[in-house]
Amino acid sequence: MAALLDDVVGDLVPLLGPPRGEPEVLAGGMTNANYRVQLGGGEYVVRLPGPGSGALGIDRATEHAAAVAAAQAGVGPEVLAFERGCLVTRFVPGRPLEPHEVRTPPHLGEVAAALRAFHAGPPLPTRFVVFRIVEEHLAAALAHGGAEPPEYAPLHALAARIEAALTHPEHALVPCHDDLLNANLIHDGTRLWLVDWDYAGMGDRFFDLANLAVNNGFEAADEIALLEAYFGPAEATPRRLAALRLQRLMSDFREAMWGVVQATASDLDVDYRAYAAQHFARLESAIAASPVDDWIAEAARGA
Repeated sequence: MAALLDDVVGDLVPLLGPPRGEPEVLAGGMTNANYRVQLGGGEYVVRLPGPGSGALGIDRATEHAAAVAAAQAGVGPEVLAFERGCLVTRFVPGRPLEPHEVRTPPHLGEVAAALRAFHAGPPLPTRFVVFRIVEEHLAAALAHGGAEPPEYAPLHALAARIEAALTHPEHALVPCHDDLLNANLIHDGTRLWLVDWDYAGMGDRFFDLANLAVNNGFEAADEIALLEAYFGPAEATPRRLAALRLQRLMSDFREAMWGVVQATASDLDVDYRAYAAQHFARLESAIAASPVDDWIAEAARGA
């Protein structure tokens, strides 16, 4: 990776100016390596694709397109270059929102507005349909010598029932982020920035909302507040709530299968098997404690 970083920085010098100091590793991230680089008079983030990330179905051209669209919508940092499959954006000084901040005003409204703006943007060149993603992750894990997890078959059967229920026009594909961990919600004290677009694609807006909710510990009242922040006051209808809650299950299914693939394909020093087990356990606990059949029936109703 060091050689690739040197090559990318060399490519950037004519555009952005000579380097100042050594690149700084940015903490976080389980798929890529990110570096803060000073060139000329500016500071930038150079994002190097992690080893084995191709097995996850990541399309780097789509990542670039999504980052550009986010910047144009005013919700993502400026994109400076796309060199050797590596995205280069302006460094945003700030900090990740804490999960409790994501759940409460005023930040909840900022996040909902940013997602709404991105969802209304130009189409992206690839899809992120979670029901296909979990299938593709299983195929990738098997291709890398892994085994089908024992949890997969019953969860896949449930996923088919959920997919059949989510047919309302609001589930039409729109540009989505698909990885709304709090670490990807950066606040500079004045405004919110969405970062890390490698899983972006055309998907269901309810997956984005659910992914945000499950990753940031939303409870029932928080889910209602999120839907009202996104759709408007009194717009957290039973059908929308059911769709959100079903997609929370799919978010954890996808996250668990992501860990299964990474355990077979990645060289990064991360315990992906434990990560997958954690998400399978959280998903199975949520299913056991929830009226999933009722949610499926409600989600299948008209507006």
